[in-house]
Amino acid sequence: MAFRAPLRSMATAARQSLKIGLIPADGIGREVIPAARRTLEALGSDIPKPQFVNLEAGFELFTKTGTALPEETIQALKECDCALFGAVSSPSRKVTGYSSPIVALRKELDLYANIRPVASVAANPGEKPAVDLVVVRENTECLYVKQEVLTPGAHGMEARATRLITEHASRRIGKMAFEIALGRPRKQVTIIHKSNVLSVTDGLFRQTIRDIPRLAEGRYESVRLEEQIVDSAVYRLFREPQIYDVMVAPNLYGDIISDAAAALVGSLGLVPSVNAGDNFVMGEPVHGSAPDIEGRGIANPLAAIRSAALMLRHLDYAAAADRIDNAVNEVIREGQVLTPDLGGSSKTEEVLDAVLKKL
Repeated sequence: MAFRAPLRSMATAARQSLKIGLIPADGIGREVIPAARRTLEALGSDIPKPQFVNLEAGFELFTKTGTALPEETIQALKECDCALFGAVSSPSRKVTGYSSPIVALRKELDLYANIRPVASVAANPGEKPAVDLVVVRENTECLYVKQEVLTPGAHGMEARATRLITEHASRRIGKMAFEIALGRPRKQVTIIHKSNVLSVTDGLFRQTIRDIPRLAEGRYESVRLEEQIVDSAVYRLFREPQIYDVMVAPNLYGDIISDAAAALVGSLGLVPSVNAGDNFVMGEPVHGSAPDIEGRGIANPLAAIRSAALMLRHLDYAAAADRIDNAVNEVIREGQVLTPDLGGSSKTEEVLDAVLKKL
């Protein structure tokens, strides 16, 4: 997880404590977020004393109360330094009154970047991993603005969705990608788009990011800029993942690409992310709520633990983040304590205990 994109407006040096909002939400989120909490508690003096705030959100909460994201949760997060979010069981059908709480939180807290590192673990410490890339996904626009209509047509019902791409959002996600690339050895950014078909929306996204180096007065002159049509990018991701370093994409493409990339490293249960803005960061494992294994004690906690490390890295606690990442890598490398998604038979608690022993 070799990068750092510090939050510009957050001073960390003088903190005596670290107030962390915890939102397990649905499904296995309630099993992996406690594991991430215990990992943070084990770091000792490497971070300010953590203070945890337990908060509610999710589809299950909606079915009980009619609210997926209580106002109290939003206001409490605004008083926190950072947060961890578990998973949400958003239904695939329309449910009147329901909207995804994680999508709403990204907009409410202006967490415009979803940053998802995907890296394999080298056979030996210090060796270069076979896969080492970062997907930087725009988090607030595209089809996720959720402006959909269903109307009668000449041959039945017709559904339409509004896709929003703005110059403002494209520029700031592009700058985030360039900043991340500056901190990585290869220093390469690849724009993912479909502007050969979506020439207006994807065309604006592509051109806005292409213009960033020219407007940055030499700041990014060491960064190589590439671009790739999204369908070709997916093909090449599986054929030759080593060609990618930092991939920057609109919301939908970024979601799909990063989930697909997880297959290259073994499991969604390994891939972390953070939702980052200029003033706040929220860790979130890439996997979903996994209702098929909920309550069985076999959920892989490593993505949530890595998300906690990524959150700390964005707050400039690099030493603590390195401790977590190194411990997780050692557990994976040894291959003795792994959950079923990685071909093992260990329980969530056993994997957590193995990580804690390596810290």
